[in-house]
Amino acid sequence: MLLDRELARLDARRSQLLTRRTWLLSVLGTAGAAPAPAPGPWGPPRGRAPVAPWGPAPVAPWGPAPGQPAPAFGPPASAPRAHSAQNVLLVLGGLLLTVAALAFTLVSWGDMGIGGRSAVLTAVTAGALVAPAALLRRGLSSTAEALAGLASVLMVLDAYAVYEVAVPEADGAGYAATASAVLAVLWAAYGLLLDRLRLPLPLAVCTAQLPLVLWAWAEGAGPLWFAGALLVTAALDGALALRLGRASVRITACVGLCVTGGAGLLVALVESLTAGGPAGAVAPGALLLAGAGLALAGARTAPEPFGAAGGTVAGLAAVAAVGGVAAAGVPDGWPVLVYLLCGGALLAGVRAPLGRAAARGLVRASGVVTAGAVLVSLPPVTVVAAGPVTRLGGVWSGVPDSAREAVGAGELPWREMVAAPVVLLLVAVALGAAYRWWEDLVRWAGLGARPAWRGAAGSAAVALAWAGLTVLPAALDLSFAAALAGQLVLVVAAFAVAVGGLRVGASGVALTAGVTGSAGAVGAGLLSLATEAATYTAFGLLVVVFTAVAVALEARAAGARTPGPVAVRAASACAAVGCALVPTAALGASLGLAVHETAPLLLAVPAVTALLGARLKGHPVALPVEVTGAAAGPVAVAMALGDARFLALVLALCGVLASGTALRPERRPLAGYLATGLFVLAAWVRLSVSGVSAPEAYTLPVTVPALVIGVLRRRRDASASSWTAYGAGLAVTLVPSLFAAWTDPHWLRPLLLGAAALVITLLGARLRLQALLVLGGAVLALDALHELAPYVVQVAGALPRWVAPALAGVLLLAVGATYEKRLRDARRLKEALGRMR
Repeated sequence: MLLDRELARLDARRSQLLTRRTWLLSVLGTAGAAPAPAPGPWGPPRGRAPVAPWGPAPVAPWGPAPGQPAPAFGPPASAPRAHSAQNVLLVLGGLLLTVAALAFTLVSWGDMGIGGRSAVLTAVTAGALVAPAALLRRGLSSTAEALAGLASVLMVLDAYAVYEVAVPEADGAGYAATASAVLAVLWAAYGLLLDRLRLPLPLAVCTAQLPLVLWAWAEGAGPLWFAGALLVTAALDGALALRLGRASVRITACVGLCVTGGAGLLVALVESLTAGGPAGAVAPGALLLAGAGLALAGARTAPEPFGAAGGTVAGLAAVAAVGGVAAAGVPDGWPVLVYLLCGGALLAGVRAPLGRAAARGLVRASGVVTAGAVLVSLPPVTVVAAGPVTRLGGVWSGVPDSAREAVGAGELPWREMVAAPVVLLLVAVALGAAYRWWEDLVRWAGLGARPAWRGAAGSAAVALAWAGLTVLPAALDLSFAAALAGQLVLVVAAFAVAVGGLRVGASGVALTAGVTGSAGAVGAGLLSLATEAATYTAFGLLVVVFTAVAVALEARAAGARTPGPVAVRAASACAAVGCALVPTAALGASLGLAVHETAPLLLAVPAVTALLGARLKGHPVALPVEVTGAAAGPVAVAMALGDARFLALVLALCGVLASGTALRPERRPLAGYLATGLFVLAAWVRLSVSGVSAPEAYTLPVTVPALVIGVLRRRRDASASSWTAYGAGLAVTLVPSLFAAWTDPHWLRPLLLGAAALVITLLGARLRLQALLVLGGAVLALDALHELAPYVVQVAGALPRWVAPALAGVLLLAVGATYEKRLRDARRLKEALGRMR
C-alpha cells in the first residue's frame, strides 16, 4: 500500500511538470502577444483526489504541504515593481538624452552652420513636444512624461541658442527675464493642452518666479524695487495657489509664495530698520503694508492652517510697517517699546470680519512681537541679577556709589537699555490684566482658548514684573540704599503672592512667585554684603520673611483638606535657618574675633534647631530643619582648624548637642554614635594640644571599665553587637596609640601595640566578634606597614626601575586570571564577617 501511494504522488508530480512545460513553451513561442495565463497552484490533477501521506504530514520536497496553498508560477515581478523599474529606466534615458543635448549645444554647436543648427534644434524640440500627445493616446504616460521633461530642457537650450546666434549683444539679465517669461507662458499653454502631463504646469509656475526679479536686476534697481518685484511675484503665486485645483501646481505655487514673499518682506524690513528717519521708512513701510494686505487677503479664503499662517505674516508685516516709521524718530533704546505698542494694538484686529483663522494669526503675531520685545529687554536683567555675586570679593568694603556700581554694571551702555524695565513692566501689566479678566477677554475676542493658557499668562506676568522691578533701580541709577530696599520689598511681595496663589489654588503663579522670590532673596543677600549694617538688616529681614512664609503655609495646611506638598514648607523653614547662619557668623567679625574664635558662635544655630526639633517632634518639617542646622557643625569645625584648642572645644560642643539630640528616641541611634565619636575626637585633640606623649595613661583608664561594661552587657544580652559592647572602649586606646606609634622613633611602642592588636585579632577570630577582629586587624596592619615601610623603600630604591611596573603587571595578571575565585573568596569573607556579632 505504501508503494502505491508513492507511485500516485510521483504521477501527480509528473502531470504538474508537464503542464508547466506546456505553459512556458507557449509564452516563449508567442512574442509580442499577451502571455498565456499561468497554471494554477501545483496540486493533484483535476479529477484525481489528493492522496494523503502515510503517517504524519511532512512537507514534500517537490511541493507544498497537504492542505496548504501552493505558490502560483506567474511572472515574478509584481505590477508596482515593474512600474518602478519602468520609471527608473525612463528617467535614466531622459537624463542621457539631456546630457547629449547639452554636449551638442555647448561643444558641437560651432561645427554646424546657422541653418543646420536651427534645423536640428527645431526638429528635435518639435519632436519632443509632439511625441507625448501620441504616447498619451496609447496609454504610455511615463514615457510621455520623460519626453516632456526632455522637451523642457530642449526649450531652454533653444532660448540659449537664440541668444548666442541672434542677439549676442543683448543684456544677459534682460534677455533671461524675457526668455523665462516666454517659457513660462509656453509651458503653461502646453500643460493646459496636454492636461494629463504632470510636469509642464509646475515647471511653468517655477519659471514664473524669475521674470520680474531678473528685469529689476537688468534695470539696476535698488532694494525696494527688488522687494516690490518679489511681492508682486508672491501675489501671483497666491492667486495660483487659491484658484487652481491641481495639487502639484498648488504645492509649487505655495512654495514659491513662501520663498518670494518671505524674501520681499525681509528686504523691506531691513530697509525699514536701517532708515535714517521717518521719511526714509515710509517707502519700506508701504511695501510691508502691501505684503500684509496680500497675506490677509489670502488668509480670508485659505484653509485653517494656511489662513492662520497668513494672518501671522500679515500681523508681523503691519507691525514692522507702522512701527518702523514711528521708531525711526525716537531715541536709541526706545524703538522696542514702539514695536511693542504696535503689537499690542494688533489685537484690535481680532474683532474685524477677517475670519477665525486670520484672527488667530493676528493673535499669534502679537504674541511673537511681545516675545521679541521681552527677549531684547532681558540682557540688562541678566546683568543685574548676576551682578551681586561680585560682592563676595569685597565683603564690607563700603557703600557703593550707585545701584549700577553695586552690581558691577557701571560701564554698560544704560542709555540704550533704559527702556528695558518699561517694556517688561508693560507686558507684565498686560498679562496680569489678561489673567484677571480672562473669561471676559476670551468672550470679547470670540476665539477659543485652553484653560492652561490662563495659568501661563499669570506665571509670565509674575516673572516679568519681578524682572522689570529688579532692573529698575539700575536703569534709573538710584542709590545703593534705594536699590537694596527695593530688592527686599520685592522679595516680601513675591512671597506674599506665592502664599496668596496657594490659597486660591493658582499653583503655577505661586510656583513662579516662589522661584522669583528665592532668586531675589539670594540677590538681596549678596548685595547686602557691601556694608555691615546692610548685612544684619537684610538677613534679619530674610529670616523673618522665610519664617513667616513657613508659618503661613503651615496654617493653610492645618485648615485645608489637602495640606499640600511638605517640601515647600520645609524649604521655607530651611531657608530661614540658612539665613540665620550669616548674621551669626558676622557677629564674630563685628566683635573683632578671629575666624577660629568665631566658630563656637555658629553652634548657636544648631542648638536652636535642636530645641525646635524637640518641640516639633514628629512634624515632617522637623527633620529638614535639624539637618540644616546641623550643617553649621562642619562649618564651625572647618573654621576652628587653625587653632587646636578651639577645635577641641568645637568638637566637644558638637558632642554636647548630639548628646542632647540623642535623648529623643527617634534620633537616638544616629545621634548617640555621633556624640560618642565627637567626644572621642575632642579628647584626642585635647591630648595632642596638651603635649601628651603617652596617651595610654589617659586612655587605658577609660578602656578597661568600658570593656568590663561591654562584657557584662554581652552576658545579659547575647544578641548585643560587639561594636556596641567593645567598639568604643577599644577605639579609645588603639587609635591614639596608633597615631603615637607612627610618630615614635623608638621600637618599643610599635612592638607593644602590634602585640596587643595581634591578641585582639586572635580573640575576635576565636570568639567570632566582628569589632575585635576588624579593629585589631586594621591596627595590626597599619602598625606593620609603619615598621616595614623604611625597608620597603630601601629595597625599592635598590631595585631597577622596571621591576616595580613588572611586579604590578604580574600582580594584575594573577588577579585577572583568578578573578572569579578571588571574587568568591571576597564574598565568603564578607559573609563570614556578616555572621559575626
